[in-house]
Amino acid sequence: MDKTDIRDAATIIVLRDPHRAPAVLMGQRGKDAAFMPGKFVFPGGAVDTNDAMVPITPLDKLHSKRLTEESHLTPQTLAAAAIRELWEETGQIIGHKAKWRDAPKGWRGFATAGYQPNGAALEFFFRAVTPKGRTRRFDARFFLTRADDLVTNPDDFGGAEDELAHLQWVPLAEARNFDLPFITQVVLAELGGRIKRGEPASSVPFFRNDDEKNLISRLGNRSLL
Repeated sequence: MDKTDIRDAATIIVLRDPHRAPAVLMGQRGKDAAFMPGKFVFPGGAVDTNDAMVPITPLDKLHSKRLTEESHLTPQTLAAAAIRELWEETGQIIGHKAKWRDAPKGWRGFATAGYQPNGAALEFFFRAVTPKGRTRRFDARFFLTRADDLVTNPDDFGGAEDELAHLQWVPLAEARNFDLPFITQVVLAELGGRIKRGEPASSVPFFRNDDEKNLISRLGNRSLL
């Protein structure tokens, strides 16, 4: 595959204490990383083939329906990818106690911990395609979940792999002081609006990056501009 081909990806926003002191879980990519070097980002990455093979509690019907729009992957596959990336990059688990018969590669550590992924804890929140001209391009679905849905200690990152450094809960009020990708700034602005409204938006923002006159729309062809 050409590295500039658009790959499906999943990203997860874990929101903590949204009413008193909202914060999100973020980490810093390595300075030598091929994609967004040195930037603070949410956990996430490309969808793996094995993400379609895991037992997962499904998302609710509304979010599942939205995830099927303009997508060849199932909602369960995308949600599983987000949960796996969270596990790999932070050591945090969104799941429920259950045994696996034969966990596929990439999921064996998760299974050994004694959990199966819980897609019901995820909300489909945002979607964005990496602009042309970048070394890597992704069609990323952003999922939102609450720190209360973690079954692990939210302050313990001892099980994390080394892809993200400086893992921490970033207060929303201070997030713009960090070196953030532009799209992360857009997502954080949407999240701030969500917290202020106190309820989900009626549709999902889609940052398409395929038309200079209409970069952002909402799934269902509703324009944000």
